[in-house]
Amino acid sequence: MKIELHKILVREVVTGYKDSGAEEGVVAYNGKLDIRPKYQREFVYKDKQRDAVIKTIKQSFPLNVMYWMVKEDGNFEMLDGQQRTISIGQYVNGDFSLNDRFFHNLTDEEQNQILDYELMIYFCEGTDKERLDWFRIINIAGEKLTDQEIRNAVYTGSWLSDAKLKFSKSNCVAYLLSNDGGKLVSGSPIRQEYLETALSWINESKIEDYMAKHQHDTSADELWKYFQSVIAWARKTFTNYRREMNSVQWGELYNEFKDKKLNAKKLEAEIKELMQDEDVTKKSGIYPYVLTKQERYLNIRSFSDKMKREAYEKQKGKCVKCKKTFEIEEMEADHIKPWHESGKTISKNCQMLCKQCNRTKSGK
Repeated sequence: MKIELHKILVREVVTGYKDSGAEEGVVAYNGKLDIRPKYQREFVYKDKQRDAVIKTIKQSFPLNVMYWMVKEDGNFEMLDGQQRTISIGQYVNGDFSLNDRFFHNLTDEEQNQILDYELMIYFCEGTDKERLDWFRIINIAGEKLTDQEIRNAVYTGSWLSDAKLKFSKSNCVAYLLSNDGGKLVSGSPIRQEYLETALSWINESKIEDYMAKHQHDTSADELWKYFQSVIAWARKTFTNYRREMNSVQWGELYNEFKDKKLNAKKLEAEIKELMQDEDVTKKSGIYPYVLTKQERYLNIRSFSDKMKREAYEKQKGKCVKCKKTFEIEEMEADHIKPWHESGKTISKNCQMLCKQCNRTKSGK
């Protein structure tokens, strides 16, 4: 990993400063620096934080170091220092005043003091893995980058630009599609959560492998078409929208069940019944459960301590299976009639088993 410290004057960094809005990004350094690349998150400092940056420079106090990633074409992309740099660019550009004085109201001496301020900037370049490791290490303060934003800083290229357009812009096509008829994907596009979700679905959570493989593709059409297929399948399979659906990992279910014949009407009847079951504490887990029949998705309500004590005393401390006596801490509560056979989590359906017998019975 090659990391070099450079001292660059504010006047050099703000040369060519241009903020074309959230959709067109922010550039500076004679057009060589992407401060906020196209379709990246739109966070900016609040007035108090923004003013503090300018006050720091005016008093010649040190700002924290910034990090620029060296791109393949020799230009740069901001990794850390986005809000500080934008604050400086906005002030010099005359977008806001400090203590009722805009930059153009300052004396030549005051302007030059700001323009000749040295910013401490690390240029970072290396292999994909080296950059990922380094970026995660430095991402420890301020408005932290998400894991996906860090990946974006590494795997730049034509594929990523197109993927951001489809998945990372406010009201992007992925957001509009997944919200048409009820929200199916949680998170925020501008924090890269939609892109991260789609990538985790298409490549079983091996996001970096997928991005590395497709980094130089001309478009992200494969990912977009896959995402469309997932959403269409979810809408077709589960026809009655409920708010719990926005936290379901639809891609994982699609990957496993897309080619199987499913009865949407029958699934809906089962979902409706489970939604009314007070023992099911995780309602969003109903959707994977009706397909997989794995109870772990449901977080079945546990027996209370009172129920456990009542069963333990009734059994006189003996396990109903092996008939040996145990302390209550050495035993576990079990449904006499299994939950999936309509057994409820109530006192009369509670029995105490030793840990070994309970694990043997449940196949754990």
